[in-house]
Amino acid sequence: MIRVLIVDDEALIRSGFTHILSAAEDIEVVDAVSGADAMDRVLALRPDVVLLDIRMPDVDGLTVLKRLKNLSHPPVTAVLTTFDTDEYVDAALRLGAAGFLLKDTEPEHLAYQVRALVTEGAVLSAKVTRAVVAGYLQRSTENRPNPRIERLTEREREILLLLAEGKANGEISAELFLGLGTVKDHVSSILTKLQVSNRVQAALAAHDAGLIKPEGR
Repeated sequence: MIRVLIVDDEALIRSGFTHILSAAEDIEVVDAVSGADAMDRVLALRPDVVLLDIRMPDVDGLTVLKRLKNLSHPPVTAVLTTFDTDEYVDAALRLGAAGFLLKDTEPEHLAYQVRALVTEGAVLSAKVTRAVVAGYLQRSTENRPNPRIERLTEREREILLLLAEGKANGEISAELFLGLGTVKDHVSSILTKLQVSNRVQAALAAHDAGLIKPEGR
């Protein structure tokens, strides 16, 4: 079972996500709380996944992310967003957010995305990733290249570019005619060499290094 904790200040969001995810046989919503109760519930329940709203009036999502990052074994955490919180995106990524879930995600896709958080350590649909990274780049005044990018092999760079497009391991496997296990090994090597904690940060490293330019630039 995938154990999920939902953190959002809106009762309707908590109730809706709980109802949808609880219908999946392999997912258990262990609790749904506001920001003030988030860390107590994480420590008590040890969820595998946290779905975390950024804008909350009591304890905001960035504060929760900072506290989660300090845990020895933090849960995989995805930010709940409507894309009207762009000013928080940079900080959330740097604090280890494993991706972004739209609050209006189609119900049939929600369980799939939670599973992706566990199996691939990220939610990186093309739509979400491109919007987030493009917005990040447009707000950045200059690139901050990761010097470790030079450590990547040619194949790893190829996979990094596909990863930065929001493609899952299975899609990369099919496109490059590589075994799924081989792709997973390459992705693990990329994260290790770049010294980043998840695929979103790796995607940002590719953009920061100038490997991918945003449209119109």
